[in-house]
Amino acid sequence: MKRTSNILVVAALAGGALLAACNTGEHHRKPGRIYMPDMYESRAYEFYSERVASMKPVDGTVKRGELLPYHLKAEDTAQANLVKNPLVIGKADVEEGKRLFNIYCGICHGTALDGNGPLYKGGDGPYPAAPANLVSGPKSTYSEGRLFHVMTYGYNAMGSYASQLDREQRWKIAAYIKTMQPGGSKPAADTATAAPAAGAAAPAADSAAAKK
Repeated sequence: MKRTSNILVVAALAGGALLAACNTGEHHRKPGRIYMPDMYESRAYEFYSERVASMKPVDGTVKRGELLPYHLKAEDTAQANLVKNPLVIGKADVEEGKRLFNIYCGICHGTALDGNGPLYKGGDGPYPAAPANLVSGPKSTYSEGRLFHVMTYGYNAMGSYASQLDREQRWKIAAYIKTMQPGGSKPAADTATAAPAAGAAAPAADSAAAKK
């Protein structure tokens, strides 16, 4: 009998403690203690503040979906000539490169890439010096790596576009420029668009074989 009473007392005390812990209504004035408040409630940061905006990422880290860092320096133009485009360029990528070129580069170089953009207008525009002609002359022989390098660091009066265009976008623009230069070849159609064409040719081949 005594043992049963002890069990009932313990059960009553446990039930009371449980009910007290669940008392989270509007009159609850004694919340539980947080063992490590600075980890339980993280400090809020203003991400547009000057201090946070100037913070650099940890060395060696690469943003998800980003290409590997570009390690060549501005003066390494000879090595830049040998750098290959790391992207597999398709028709859609060239179209995107064209779109980006017209937004960021066409104002100077012109949509025809002849250096006669709105800022120059054959010498009648607000900019007195002719921008580089990308489809004839020395710049027309630049490799994709060199074009990427120029967009990354700038060249002469042209500033760097690394803050406006990420690495992938710069490579797409370089690929588009190469398709417009002498000897440039258009990329093969993307796999999704090329597959139907290949399938459509098969019946014609079968028909020719049947006639034989």
